[in-house]
Amino acid sequence: MKKYRPDQYDLTEFVPYYDEVPLWSAPFGLRLLEQINYRKSIKALDIGFGNGFPLTELAMRLGETSAVYGIDPWKAATDRAKQKLRYYGIENVFFLEGVAEGIPLPDQSLDLVVSNNGLNNVEDLQKALSECSRVLRKGGQLVITLNTDKSMMEFYSTLEEVLLERKMKREVEKMHQHIYEKRRPEAEWVEMLQEAGLTVNSL
Repeated sequence: MKKYRPDQYDLTEFVPYYDEVPLWSAPFGLRLLEQINYRKSIKALDIGFGNGFPLTELAMRLGETSAVYGIDPWKAATDRAKQKLRYYGIENVFFLEGVAEGIPLPDQSLDLVVSNNGLNNVEDLQKALSECSRVLRKGGQLVITLNTDKSMMEFYSTLEEVLLERKMKREVEKMHQHIYEKRRPEAEWVEMLQEAGLTVNSL
């Protein structure tokens, strides 16, 4: 069996299969879309849009009078999203180069910022949230879905049992560190949002 080290992974080859991710992430994205205050002629941003969901759906719902920006450092997925936009004939989406910690848009330039589990994967969460606050206009809306420390508990519990059975305590420690870094408690999310100058209206 061929073995891989972490530095040998080529995520590009997984892009077509990543389209299957909505099988589990779509329910969260659809709920996100339900929370948006839709209106014409607004500017919106999707952080971490991956292969294009909910980016394409958001662009269609807002209509051609609105501008929808997308930012995601995964170039291969961005190329895939562009293919979808061409297929659907969507022309009101614009791609930004960069990361959530440094959104290349002016202060108070957006009416809406969304992210479907994208903020779980940023390097500096507090900085990314501060950037969301910076680019949002007064009265703007931030709608996000995210994984907390309670997400996928059954999976991680089973994984821990398997690792312990194999006497892989170090891997268990790494798993718990990953959960904390990428799946923070809900209360900590609220605190970080407020520190960024954002008001939490609903969870």
